[in-house]
Amino acid sequence: MTDQTDVIYQTEALIAQDIDAYLDQHQHKTMLRFITCGSVDDGKSTLIGRLLYDSKVIFEDQLAALESDSRKSGTQGEEIDFALLVDGLAAEREQGITIDVAYRFFNTEKRKFIVADCPGHEQYTRNMITGASTADLAVILIDARKGVLVQTRRHSYLCHLIGIRNIVLAVNKMDLVDYDPAIFDAIVKDYTEFARSIGIESFTAMPISGFKGDNITTASANTPWYTGPTLIEHLETVEVLASTDAEKPFRMPAQWVNRPNLDFRGFSGLIATGSVKPGDAIRVLPSGKTSTVTRVVTLDADLDQAVAGQSVTICLADEVDCSRGDVIALADNPPQAADQFEATLVWLNDEAMIPGRAYWLKLATQTVSATVQAPKYVVNVNDAGGSGSQLAAKTLDLNAIGVAELATDKPIVFEPYTQSRTLGGFVLVDKITNATVAAGMLNFSLRRAQNVHWQALDITREAHAASKNQKPGVLWFTGLSGSGKSTIANLVEKKLHALGKHTFLLDGDNVRHGLNKDLGFTEADRIENIRRVGEVARLMTDAGLIVLTAFISPFRAEREMVRGLLADGEFLEVFIDTPLEEAERRDVKGLYKKARSGQLKNFTGIDSPYEAPENAEIRVDTTRESPEAAAERIVDHLLGWTPTI
Repeated sequence: MTDQTDVIYQTEALIAQDIDAYLDQHQHKTMLRFITCGSVDDGKSTLIGRLLYDSKVIFEDQLAALESDSRKSGTQGEEIDFALLVDGLAAEREQGITIDVAYRFFNTEKRKFIVADCPGHEQYTRNMITGASTADLAVILIDARKGVLVQTRRHSYLCHLIGIRNIVLAVNKMDLVDYDPAIFDAIVKDYTEFARSIGIESFTAMPISGFKGDNITTASANTPWYTGPTLIEHLETVEVLASTDAEKPFRMPAQWVNRPNLDFRGFSGLIATGSVKPGDAIRVLPSGKTSTVTRVVTLDADLDQAVAGQSVTICLADEVDCSRGDVIALADNPPQAADQFEATLVWLNDEAMIPGRAYWLKLATQTVSATVQAPKYVVNVNDAGGSGSQLAAKTLDLNAIGVAELATDKPIVFEPYTQSRTLGGFVLVDKITNATVAAGMLNFSLRRAQNVHWQALDITREAHAASKNQKPGVLWFTGLSGSGKSTIANLVEKKLHALGKHTFLLDGDNVRHGLNKDLGFTEADRIENIRRVGEVARLMTDAGLIVLTAFISPFRAEREMVRGLLADGEFLEVFIDTPLEEAERRDVKGLYKKARSGQLKNFTGIDSPYEAPENAEIRVDTTRESPEAAAERIVDHLLGWTPTI
């Protein structure tokens, strides 16, 4: 049992006798990252505050400020409110809850710690995922008066899902139930049944009181029936994840090419797993090029060997092509590369996932475009047994956990998340708002991705274009229904045809008679409609054609997705800018009248949004310019756009 006062005296004596020995001892301590989580008001912040207080890492001025804040904002009467050491936001102190993730550093004589205090409210589950993503251990708190709650189950499931295998079940506030062992045993039994149902094989249960300090740093006389370790004893001795990462095969995602002068070229990054030393044979992925390590460089000196968790620069014997996003790995044991996967997603955005929409996928140092299909199922952590049953769903809402297939626009280097957090964990980012919308874990690559390969063709897109004496490209006409897209696009094609250009017009209505006849007008179907048209347009440019498309294409994200399919300069967005009232006045097809009467659902401009282009290459105001004049101007723009069109 650790007596913190005696430890401090011993430390002070060592500092006085041999400062170098003390510094060396401190430098070689291991680091444990852990989180506290669970339902709201289970005492997470109070527990961390007590740990900091009992570990003697609070300075006198901090303690004085804490005592003052406790009198003004505290919830413990005249006693110290330890939660205030962690709840730094004004909103947190006002409401008595944790909103953001709060990180604190402290250390004992045996180990250094970084602890993340995660919010308990369901509304802030996204913040909890952030804190848990780098943790080696989770302290899941349960209020002894309330037992296992929905958020207890959700946080436990998420901790297990992201790979935290060291779990402490801290039954807190035992002082409020008179330290009754029967209550403790009942909660542990209840949690054990739930834990087994979701795959948690083991956990360490302990009765504590964060407020009173029972079993935090010293064994409590109030729980003589408990013979296990105190919380700090367990934290000091549990195995750290980094120690197991060092035993895995070598992987290092390249962060940047280090080229300070003509005589030095190395590849810098953080070693995710394994170790590397001069003489090792390596492979750069996804290219597959091989070489040999000549130096392992750090700011201080070259290393004989570097291990997981160290940031280094690796020099190679050969001038291989390697840049940010590539992965350097053992030559005879490399990771995989694929572009289609099954993944588990935790949706973090207020707006639901839209199947088929393209997001940025960021994994290690790799960034690619990815589309997610409708989920296979979502996990229900709220069912009576809390066993995580599977439910059918068409999308993912805020805080939902689901399994879905996703595809990237090019192969990425990966490993299943169960093998590597670095190469298996990713986030999805909205391309328009740059908001992080999901955290994900790759489960495996799809077999069809391994069976489908690009077939080399002798006649290239350049050859097709040269035979037509033109540069291929896409003119993407977008605007409200009735704006005049099809009319103007048709006139433009006629003029280009008269000039001897090879073109093809993809019209929204015509495409829905065949290629997209299976799609409706929901948001997801509209996205899939544009995705298919974009792929067809790209294939037509491969044939050397100038492609004109006339689609409402209401969402910026999908128009940008099509732009991304093409080379720079091959996509021209033509915004047919017609006010809604003018388009509705025309109502050539009678669609607005049906939409207003409720006969036509999800109609753009009425009950479905239209996101106008912000930086279209060409804008046509049909209230000021005739279709003929607009078509003439567009053709003139094309003739000046490229000398070969």
